[in-house]
Amino acid sequence: MVKKETTKITPWEVEGKVDYDKLIRKFGTSPLDQELVKRIERNAGASHLFLRRGIFFSHRDLNLVMDDYENGKGFFLYTGRGPSGPMHIGHIIPFIMTKWFQERFKVNVYIELTDDEKFLNDEKITLDYSRKWSYENALDIIALGFDPDKTFIFQDTDYIKNIYPMAIKVAKKINFSLVKAVFGFRNDTNIGMIFYPAIQIVPTFFEKKRCLIPAAIDQDPYWRIQRDIAEGFGYYKAAAIHNRFLPPLTGLEGKMSASIPETAIYLHDDEKTVRQKIMKYAFSGGQATVELHRKLGGNPDVDVSFQWLKYLFEPDDSKIKKIEEEYRSGNLLTGELKEILIEKINQFLEKHRSEREKAKEKINEFTQNGILAQQMRNNIFE
Repeated sequence: MVKKETTKITPWEVEGKVDYDKLIRKFGTSPLDQELVKRIERNAGASHLFLRRGIFFSHRDLNLVMDDYENGKGFFLYTGRGPSGPMHIGHIIPFIMTKWFQERFKVNVYIELTDDEKFLNDEKITLDYSRKWSYENALDIIALGFDPDKTFIFQDTDYIKNIYPMAIKVAKKINFSLVKAVFGFRNDTNIGMIFYPAIQIVPTFFEKKRCLIPAAIDQDPYWRIQRDIAEGFGYYKAAAIHNRFLPPLTGLEGKMSASIPETAIYLHDDEKTVRQKIMKYAFSGGQATVELHRKLGGNPDVDVSFQWLKYLFEPDDSKIKKIEEEYRSGNLLTGELKEILIEKINQFLEKHRSEREKAKEKINEFTQNGILAQQMRNNIFE
């Protein structure tokens, strides 16, 4: 009997082979086509590899975001992080995209640290643990280069008094049958998790402009609910731009897991650890022997080292094209391809560690941004 392939995608779990075209149809989103990409680039005055290489592949109302920008209405950005442990390189893709939009369009960014969600969803995680990682994850996010004057980072359990009034208004509009259908909640799901979607929806109302959310597509269920109720509160339906998952080291199925070290490179990994993980675990598209590889060539479409270069670590299109051609022809061996990736990752992480240290001195500029916090309170308390 042939084993049936199963795929599971929720905001908390991604398992199996991800069919992105099928997800677009299932979630009712729109493909991010080249016409819209070119429009974004014209307005931004620059290109980004995530857009031109299709790493961000799907959207909701991104065309309306561009309409608003072109008409002088502007927009704002919102994304977040569930602090369940150390961040790996897959976690930073939405933040890099968010930072680019902030930089090119000069707009505000709100970043939610969902320590409450992680505590409620995982019996092994204590609230103290999640709160600790909120601080550590914030440092990694700040290190990516966000503008402190236009960025507000808030932790749910600290900031709840400011968002709770709007959260209960949102919760009153959502019934259990809806969240059960959208999120797959069961009768044994704790009531904290059942209420939680109302909290994650609130930041989409922080400004009286359209909210654009760069995030992996597994987070989209929240915005489907938001879009059902937003206009009833006098706000815009949230717009979104969705990224593909950076493949785990061990193959192209699912996504990297912070709880399975061999699938990921963490932002705190040192040079030796990076080398060991890439050499030992990075799934190869090469042949079984050097002789066969020279004769038949490798397959970059399944080779994780190549995919990581394409997704994140080689921004030069001419270089990535040359690497692909050399690998397909057999001139570039798997070990040589891994060496290219190791060097790129370690260069990135060296810079990141330096910026993270600097972030410790300026974290309050992001978590106590009085201007954005007051603006947000004025909007949701109207």
